[in-house]
Amino acid sequence: MAHASYSPSRIRGLSVRDIRFPTSLESDGSDAIHPDPDYSCAYVVVYTDTTIKGYGLSFTIGRGNELVVAAVKSLSNVVVGKTLRYIFDDFARTWRALTSESQMRWVGPEKGVIHLAVAAITNALWDLWARIEHKPLWKLLVDMEPEKLVSTIDFRYIEDVLTKEEAIQMLKEMQPGKEKREERMLTRGYPAYTTAAGWLGYPEKKIERLLNGFMSEGWRHFKIKVGQDLEDDKRRCQIVRKLIGDERTLMVDANQKWGVNQAIDWMKELAPFKPLWIEEPTSPDDVLGHAAVAKALRPLGIGVATGEMCHNRVIFKQLLQTQAIDYCQIDACRLGGVNEVLAVYLMARKFEVPVCPHAGGVGLCEMVQHLQMWDYVSVTGTTKNRMIEYVGHLEQHFKNPKRINRCHYIAPRVPGYSVEMWEKSLQDYEYPYGPVWKELFKEGRYRDPERSPPPWVEHRLSGDIVCR
Repeated sequence: MAHASYSPSRIRGLSVRDIRFPTSLESDGSDAIHPDPDYSCAYVVVYTDTTIKGYGLSFTIGRGNELVVAAVKSLSNVVVGKTLRYIFDDFARTWRALTSESQMRWVGPEKGVIHLAVAAITNALWDLWARIEHKPLWKLLVDMEPEKLVSTIDFRYIEDVLTKEEAIQMLKEMQPGKEKREERMLTRGYPAYTTAAGWLGYPEKKIERLLNGFMSEGWRHFKIKVGQDLEDDKRRCQIVRKLIGDERTLMVDANQKWGVNQAIDWMKELAPFKPLWIEEPTSPDDVLGHAAVAKALRPLGIGVATGEMCHNRVIFKQLLQTQAIDYCQIDACRLGGVNEVLAVYLMARKFEVPVCPHAGGVGLCEMVQHLQMWDYVSVTGTTKNRMIEYVGHLEQHFKNPKRINRCHYIAPRVPGYSVEMWEKSLQDYEYPYGPVWKELFKEGRYRDPERSPPPWVEHRLSGDIVCR
């Protein structure tokens, strides 16, 4: 690889923008916990001392996106001014510096808003590295020597289940046949399933119309949202199962709605509809709770899937250790970017648990395709029991969006991580001053945060207390 000498040579700046799309107006993305999501992202650009830039993001669903933007700004000093040699010759060191900044880690550590900000920055750095090498990210990862790839991972807290030496050996064992597997990704692609017909806020007729449309295109795997009302879930599952038939696959997703016992009881009621898995049945932090649900549902042929809200590699380690999940769902932004995602893939390989990434949102489909294709080529060599989630929302805003052919993701050929957005989209949807948002505020469809701020108390240095 060309990483021994870099041109450009230094990070000279970093920008971050608050980008939001009013998807709640059509109930796109709605589920049992999040009825009104506005798909959003903290959009990062890393600038170098040449014209080459790196693009990254972290996904949120509206309010709170400004917190991630603020955290990115606070962490930017960790990378701005650093040489690319310093960053990429020991990427794990830079990742640890971002996650262990001595004061910022207090409001983490390695979780929540801070970790989303870390993901946005590191994703942009990986995009930059791939562009420098003139490769799509999946190909950059595939072409790395095992030792080099493993050197990008911080093994702190997970060495009790996976050592660097074990990870290197896994990758070396998969070297034979890589070229053939690469060709398959470029031609046939990676199998996908869709959630686009299953949002909880969609009326019955819309679900039927969308399902019929997807089936006419050849789709065979469908996921719907559940968890708000048991009788309504039964009705919707019955509608979907009747439409797709027994030969197609149904998955259900509760988005953390239930307690442990409630999840078990609820899913026993939905068992006749033969769901492949229940996704996020309970709190994402409840490892033992997931284990209890998984143990109770396996005799019914229902697996447990989770991961989109798992804070970090440590939670995944415990989920894998306790046999709490049957399907591992990494998220490209909830974890701390590519570095940490690679660690989870390798742990899942050791525990023989298939990875089926969480996608949709803003740019998640574009990112996870790279990760899953690397997993196929370099880690597992199989797509058995594995799929990538697909939702087509907002893909028109990306310069190089995902490509789907015959219900498969086709491997990207354009250098980078596929998340660079059109400048017009960024301008139109920047919050709150983009023209799309200004028009929505004018129409009264959203509250203008500048004209109608919520009440809060301000303590001034003079000792005055001002209520706004």
